[in-house]
Amino acid sequence: MQQVIVIGGGVVGLTSAWWLAEAGYDVSVLERAPEVGSGSSYGNGGQLSYRYVSPLADEGVPLKALQWMFQDTGPLHFRPEADLRQYRWLASFLAHCRADVNRKTTAKLLALGELSRQGMKQLEVVVPLEKFDWRDAGKLVVYRSRDVFEKAAGKPGAGEIWSPADCAAREPALAAAEPLLAGGIYNSGEAVADCHAFCLALAERLREHPRFRGFVHGAARRLLADKGRVTGIELDDGAIVAADRYVLAAGIQSRNLSDTVGVTLPLYPLKGYSLTAPIRADDVAPEISVTDFERKVLYARIGDKLRVAAMVDMVGEDLSHNAKRVDGLTRQVKETMPRAADYSKLSVWAGLRPATPSSAPIIGATRYDNLWLNVGHGPLGFTFACGSASLLAGAMRGEAPPFSLEGLTLKN
Repeated sequence: MQQVIVIGGGVVGLTSAWWLAEAGYDVSVLERAPEVGSGSSYGNGGQLSYRYVSPLADEGVPLKALQWMFQDTGPLHFRPEADLRQYRWLASFLAHCRADVNRKTTAKLLALGELSRQGMKQLEVVVPLEKFDWRDAGKLVVYRSRDVFEKAAGKPGAGEIWSPADCAAREPALAAAEPLLAGGIYNSGEAVADCHAFCLALAERLREHPRFRGFVHGAARRLLADKGRVTGIELDDGAIVAADRYVLAAGIQSRNLSDTVGVTLPLYPLKGYSLTAPIRADDVAPEISVTDFERKVLYARIGDKLRVAAMVDMVGEDLSHNAKRVDGLTRQVKETMPRAADYSKLSVWAGLRPATPSSAPIIGATRYDNLWLNVGHGPLGFTFACGSASLLAGAMRGEAPPFSLEGLTLKN
């Protein structure tokens, strides 16, 4: 059987490795960090939003983005770079900001979300849910603007429509925010979990898989290619590792690696922040997964901790913490859920979400017949990981996909 190296030990790379091993490939994983899941998978929002997907590119977003950029606590912060990739990505993003394009992308992501939900159910057999604090929490999207709320509530199949009083009664963590809300929309079947713990648990099971050939720890410097095929991966220490096939699933690092063999990936790192605080016995932490729609802030109870994720910073591959942004987010969290956790013990994390202009990931082949992609999941890597891995394994085996992959493949 052919040997495959998966480049990237985050949630997308690990699920790819698992599905490929299950498909009969001999699989290794190349990871630059000492521990898997320590990059963008480490401190993400923890929400598994299979039925609630909202591509960033949509009609009206450019105007909103201009307003947000001048707000210290706004959802978006932009810093110009001396990098043409930033401007190419922005130009393509603006081209996707149309209602008809958004509808098509949303439909595709919903299909991928359902496939991912089914995939996670399959994994329950080998990775017990309690290993990564999985909970079927349901999802509540709350709105502050009456107009925005009514528009969302008027869409077919939106979900259960809750008044501000309903929101506070059914999710007591929102009691302080009730006067600020126009209403909420609730959907069951959505979950929360610890992505990092999931990565560790899946890696443990991978090590026991008869087709798994182990983890290779090292930083990939470049891909090597000859006569239409990738021939190896050169590491920072000069070593070269090789296999029959290669899968790029290395988050934002994928774009630099693909560039070394002339494959351009339309990825940009959207930096996001998360706050994590311990929940005490007398705290009123949310039981439901909550999204504050206008502020683009996510709240999830993961085990005995409150996880809050928010913000998009377009500042390149800069992982430093912007104190003004963090302070603003912290104030918003304390205003919305003042009694949800021990905010005196707050920890801050930032990660780079590898996003495409359309918000749809890129899965499948490249012009090199042995180089494959599973990249560009943005903030929904955990949500889409299992479905993306399933599609990738099927494509590599030449199987027909369960739905059209138009919009989910690389345009050469």
